[in-house]
Amino acid sequence: MAKKHDVRSLKLAEEGRRRIEWAEQSMDVLRTVRERFAEEKPFAGVTVGACAHVTAETANLIRTFTAGGAKVFLCASNPLSTQDSVAAALVKFEAVPTYAVHGADLELYSKHVKAVLGQRPRILIDDGAVLLSLLHADDPAAAENVCVSLEETASGVRRLRAMERDGVLRVPVVAVNDAASKRPFENRYGTGQSTLDGIVRATGILLAGRTVVVAGFGWCGKGVAARARGMGAQVIVTEIEPIRALEATMEGYRVMPMRDGSRLGDVFVTLSGSVHVLREEHFQSMRDGAIVCNAGHSDAEIDLATLQRLAKRVDRAVRDHVDAYRLANGRSILVLAGGRPVNLTAGEGQPASVLDMSFATQALTAEWALEQAGVGKLGKQRKQHKQRQLGVAVHAVPASVENQIAVLKLASMGIKIDRLTSEQREYMSSWSRGA
Repeated sequence: MAKKHDVRSLKLAEEGRRRIEWAEQSMDVLRTVRERFAEEKPFAGVTVGACAHVTAETANLIRTFTAGGAKVFLCASNPLSTQDSVAAALVKFEAVPTYAVHGADLELYSKHVKAVLGQRPRILIDDGAVLLSLLHADDPAAAENVCVSLEETASGVRRLRAMERDGVLRVPVVAVNDAASKRPFENRYGTGQSTLDGIVRATGILLAGRTVVVAGFGWCGKGVAARARGMGAQVIVTEIEPIRALEATMEGYRVMPMRDGSRLGDVFVTLSGSVHVLREEHFQSMRDGAIVCNAGHSDAEIDLATLQRLAKRVDRAVRDHVDAYRLANGRSILVLAGGRPVNLTAGEGQPASVLDMSFATQALTAEWALEQAGVGKLGKQRKQHKQRQLGVAVHAVPASVENQIAVLKLASMGIKIDRLTSEQREYMSSWSRGA
């Protein structure tokens, strides 16, 4: 039987509570949702299994589910992003069984994930499809107990769409990462700012005048490129998608293959979601002292095994979160955060105010999905009316949730917008009036 929790020390709980309360001040939308959930209890009797970055912002999402009546079990999606004090506070003050220790090795990490799945959750809050992949691999029959999984990363959505394509997906999934209330905001503004914050914290580097190579021009890449340029850096973008490459060009960035960019860059940031974006041919041509880091979900974007082979020696922790690989050609390459997401490992991750939207989207989408699946209070009402349940597929976040999040966020910022007049509504819905 799994332990009731596994955290560094409950003595850290008071510090964690302060961090959680500090983050909550910038999460007005999520707080509004939590207040309604506390009254209506839409998750009463429902077990939620969450695999996420155990940070103060995530803690406020977990508190929102527990306020709604859910029993939540939490494990870390990345041990290096775990805030031990927050994990302790969730156990001590929120009675949330939490399995997360900063720096946990692979064996302990796997035990933590299995401890959450062992509770047979009905809802999964997943990061990188960690919970769902293990569930399909180890106990496919138990997948029938899961009514929905909410995936919050691009890499996870990609894996789940592949599972759907190959006919092996057993659980309805909602691609929360793809929501308009999440990706253009958290990925672009949150990851953009926090990635540079992690780089600067780890190295103390002045970015002005440096050349930053951004591998991948998705929403995260757009954010990193824009903020690097805003700090005075010259930015090179590498891409495999023609449309994105064209977009980067028209934004004023230099676009070229990595084989060319590797000779010019001072700082390299991978955000592609692919594997070995930086590899031997690039390491061999990099300048002495080149800084290499990753802000994608997986450390597989940097071929660290090959870099290790190329190195005469590796000086670990020459500075917090900085390893120096000394190559045979006399040059050194500095790897940040061991190739893990630099914004979460060397920094504090996305600001709470932007995660406010992402996590509120998670919460409201979970409520919607329960209704669709015929689970919980609203779900039982739906079953009585014999309405169709949520099918096994990768679903989009409903537009009603997206719009509700935007309205709440604007209100929290004191921003008002125009509304259509009756004449405008008629004009825009008509095929016979004007052009």
